[in-house]
Amino acid sequence: MTESIVNKIKELGGNTDAVSIDKNFAENWQSIRFGHHLYDRDWDVYGIDEYYEKYKTVFQNDQKDFYKNLLEHYFSDHELPYGQYFPRDWFFTPFKKDTEDYEELDGLIDEHEIKEIVEGSEMEFICLFYFYGYPDHFFVCTTDPDQENPIVYSTDHEVYFQEIENEGSLEDFLDRFITKEEFLETVKEYLKEKS
Repeated sequence: MTESIVNKIKELGGNTDAVSIDKNFAENWQSIRFGHHLYDRDWDVYGIDEYYEKYKTVFQNDQKDFYKNLLEHYFSDHELPYGQYFPRDWFFTPFKKDTEDYEELDGLIDEHEIKEIVEGSEMEFICLFYFYGYPDHFFVCTTDPDQENPIVYSTDHEVYFQEIENEGSLEDFLDRFITKEEFLETVKEYLKEKS
C-alpha cells in the first residue's frame, strides 16, 4: 500500500499498525482494523432528524455533550442503516478449486467474462466494504497488478458479479469517505440550517 493510502486510512480512523511492505495487498487489508463504519461525501444525514428529536433537550442544554454522544452513536459498531459503509476483509474465490465458494457463480457468469473487466491473473477477490445501497459490495482482485494501489470494483447482491463496475483506484475510492471531523461539520451545518 502506498503511504498516502495508509495515511488516508488512518485519517478515516483505521488502525494500520500491522501494515507492512513485505505483505501483499490482501494481507495488508486484513491487518487493518476499523472500530467503526465509514460515511461517504454523499451521505445525506440519514437519521439525524430522528437523533436530534430524541436528544433535543441535550442539544439545547449542552451541545458539546450532544455532539460527543452523536459521534459515539454513529461511529460505533452497529448494523442500523444510516447510509454507512461496513469495512470487510473476507475472500471470494468462486473459480478456485477446494475453496468454500468454488463454483458459486456456476451458470451465472464465466471467469473469462470477469477477466474482460477485472485486472488480475486469477479471479480471486477480497471484499473491502459492504453497503446497504446499490451497489452493495466493493472488492479488489487479490492478483491486481498494482498491489500498492489496486482497482476497486463494485457489484450488487441482485446481480452478483454478473454486473461489475470499475470504481477507480483504491486511493481514489477512499477519497469518497469523510473523516469524523468532516462528518461532525456536516451535521452541525445541517442542524444550523434546520434551526
